Amino acid sequence: MSTLRNLTMACALMAISLDPAIAQTAPSQPTAGTYEPKVGQEGKDVVWVPTPQALVDRMLAMAEVSKEDYLIDLGSGDGRTVITAATLGVRAHGIEYNPDMVALSKRNAQAAGVEDRATFIQADIFESDFSEASVITLFLLPDLNLRLRPTLLDMKPGTRVVSNSFHMGDWRPDDQIDAGSECENYCRAYKWVVPAKVAGEWRLGDDQLTLTQTYQMLSGTLVRNGTAHEISEARMDGTNITFTAAGMRYRGSVDGNTMTGAAENGDARWTAERQAD
Repeated sequence: MSTLRNLTMACALMAISLDPAIAQTAPSQPTAGTYEPKVGQEGKDVVWVPTPQALVDRMLAMAEVSKEDYLIDLGSGDGRTVITAATLGVRAHGIEYNPDMVALSKRNAQAAGVEDRATFIQADIFESDFSEASVITLFLLPDLNLRLRPTLLDMKPGTRVVSNSFHMGDWRPDDQIDAGSECENYCRAYKWVVPAKVAGEWRLGDDQLTLTQTYQMLSGTLVRNGTAHEISEARMDGTNITFTAAGMRYRGSVDGNTMTGAAENGDARWTAERQAD
């Protein structure tokens, strides 16, 4: 942790000319006049590190945000990600530990004319409920991402999670993007789609489908006429499932304990029901 913190602080000093972005920062000492956050300032869990607007824009594009989404930024800093989402018509909310940052974010939202869609609260992200979000954005260190991972995996299937720079351990990202030449430091972001939980036994017509799940990746067998066929090319994309078994490609969607879909060219419809333990 200390090595990561030192590395982060060093990179923050290199990036001092960039615009402020996401981080969960600790309350600062009272200041006179307009509050101006300092690059590399100590935070509750991380130092406050800038992110270029170019990457914020690409993070939101990769998340495919729309006016139907509710975005929550965990550690919202000066509110840049929340405000940018709000300018796209998205209802967005920031959770930030530093009250000075929260006040600054509210002023920035008002100046941008989006205070009706961009809201902020002073709170600890690890003590907050963000389960209603359809998009989560964050810029935290890897160990903090791992602390959040169980909560994120319990969110509604299909929720998109976008992290600036840092991974989620062995939960492999579904997509990634670079900010390009406009960015000098912390220039890559990763996206995960929360998968529906499908591990277990399923009855697919007269066949028995057994699924083992590791995040979005699946393995297992399809027993047909007493013969077990190993499934391949199997994965979840939110509530969408795809796999190949017994020479047939299956595509479908999951709704609780029911799967429905089509096989091969779309003409062969199929339904599967989860079996009780």
